[in-house]
Amino acid sequence: MQRYVSLLLFLLLVLGGGLLIGYATLPGEWYASLAKPPFNPPNWVFAPAWTLLYVLIAVAGWRTWERERAAAAMKIWALQLVLNFAWSPTFFGAKQMGPALVVILALLASIALFIATVWNRDRVSGWLFAPYALWVAFATLLNASLLLLN
Repeated sequence: MQRYVSLLLFLLLVLGGGLLIGYATLPGEWYASLAKPPFNPPNWVFAPAWTLLYVLIAVAGWRTWERERAAAAMKIWALQLVLNFAWSPTFFGAKQMGPALVVILALLASIALFIATVWNRDRVSGWLFAPYALWVAFATLLNASLLLLN
C-alpha cells in the first residue's frame, strides 16, 4: 500500500507542479505576437502532450525512488524536474528566450543522462523518458527557432 502512496505523491508533485507552473506562466499576447516557424504546433497540443509526459516522468521517478533513493539516478531525475519547472517561467514569465534555450539544453542533457544512468538497471524507466526526450528535443528546436526569428 505504501508503494502506491509514494506513486500518488510523485504524480501529485510532477503533474501538480507542471500544471501550476503552466497556469502561472500562460503564453499570452507576447507569445502570440512572436514570429513562429512553420513547424510550430497549435497551442492546444501542448497541454495534452505535457500531461502525458508528466505522468511518464512521475512513474519513472517513482520507480527510481523505489529502487535507489540516494543513487545518482534519483538526483538526476530531480535535476531534470527542476530544469523542467524552470523553463516556462524563464521563457513565458521573464520572456527571455536566450536564457530559456540554455535551460532547455541543460534539461535535454539531464534527460539523456537519466536514460543512460538507469538503462542497465531499469530499462522501463529509460523507455518512459524516451517520449520526453523526443518532445524536449523538438521543444529545444522550437525555442532556438523562436529566438532566431525574433
